[in-house]
Amino acid sequence: MIVGNGYQAGRNHAPSEVSWQRRELDTILNLYGRKVASGEWRDYAIDALRDKAVFSIFRRSSEIPLYRVEKHPKLARKQGAYQVIAATGAILKRGHDLATVIRVLDRKKLRLVD
Repeated sequence: MIVGNGYQAGRNHAPSEVSWQRRELDTILNLYGRKVASGEWRDYAIDALRDKAVFSIFRRSSEIPLYRVEKHPKLARKQGAYQVIAATGAILKRGHDLATVIRVLDRKKLRLVD
């Protein structure tokens, strides 16, 4: 039986992959919906990998992601489990609270210029 945190009951080993919890996705999709409504973002992808969960944000589905919101549980005690990464690979913000970390994407100065 798998419980809410991804661990199997009765076993002490790590889950096979890291995934987003419902509250985390609600937080991200709330921002995503506002950005889609304003015409800035158009597509997204969700990846559950062995060491991290990734929410990628695209302007067009055929391009590389504009931003990636990543969850690294192993970094939770050090620098925070969440980080936002730009298309260039630069880490825009990292921390322990997802809502605070993704706030960097909601600022006016990050608007795309054609």
